[in-house]
Amino acid sequence: MVKDSEILNVIIIGGGIAAHTAALYTARADLNPFVIAGYEPDQLSLTTIVENFPGFEHGINGPDLIENAKKQAQKFGAKYIQENADSFNITKSSDKKNDLFEIEAGGKKYVSRTVIICTGASARKLGIPGEDKFFGRGVSTCAVCDAALYKNKITIVVGGGDSAMEETLALYKFAKKVYLIHRRDEFRASKIMQDRILNLNKKNDKIKIIWDTEVLEILGDKTVKSVKIKNIKTNKISEIEADGFFLAIGHNPNTIIFKNKIKLDKEGYILTDKLSKTSITGVYAAGDVQDPVFKQAVTSAGAGCQAAIQAERYIEHLKAEDRY
Repeated sequence: MVKDSEILNVIIIGGGIAAHTAALYTARADLNPFVIAGYEPDQLSLTTIVENFPGFEHGINGPDLIENAKKQAQKFGAKYIQENADSFNITKSSDKKNDLFEIEAGGKKYVSRTVIICTGASARKLGIPGEDKFFGRGVSTCAVCDAALYKNKITIVVGGGDSAMEETLALYKFAKKVYLIHRRDEFRASKIMQDRILNLNKKNDKIKIIWDTEVLEILGDKTVKSVKIKNIKTNKISEIEADGFFLAIGHNPNTIIFKNKIKLDKEGYILTDKLSKTSITGVYAAGDVQDPVFKQAVTSAGAGCQAAIQAERYIEHLKAEDRY
């Protein structure tokens, strides 16, 4: 059992915009949130200019947005540690009236009445030379976020699912040319999404589909300049000039420690209701870890706010029932 004096009100797991927003709201509610931020950079910290977050007329650099949000939460009393959450377990309060949640991080155990999970999702990568070197300098995982930066430029999208079709359509509005590279001879995307791309491909040469091809290397100096590719049927190697390279091969939600403890969907995303509640009472989730659809900074921030308000209401409910 855990001593009442050792129990926190709120533990927030994650270091992205959802986590900082949840920390801000719970801190202002005088809940003294404890944030286990983790070591892996969040998606915004890996981007450059963010032009679609409300309130910044001229845009803001992704890392600056994250740092500002963190400082704002700290101003109201949120406490942070830079450790990875290694385990998640459910335990009991000393009087056994309600569940508590135990998180292990950095070799220490922390116990809380509520948990807000904001661990995000990591974009799948190809593991090729130049991919990490030019990430944020021509290599991106979000065309919806960055498409406007490539007006009248040449871009490449890699993938064959709905995400790849969406990324291509986003870039089509701005780029001079969009190459869509797929290692097979047909897409796996839904028919409606395929049709949109294939019809545009027929109508003009702004979109060019390159079938049966894999990417070998991303080349450049300070930014991306070209991409080396290989046709997997002929083994012919060639090079395409490009200013931007977009990975659209999916994301992996960071939910390993929650497997078999919280309900996940078939892709591993945490299932939540419209109120950010998970399958476990007192545990909430926000941001990319429970959102395989939108994956935007503003939706993640909104979900973080929502989860924080729910956590606050749950704690008030515990107090009202003399279970705090």
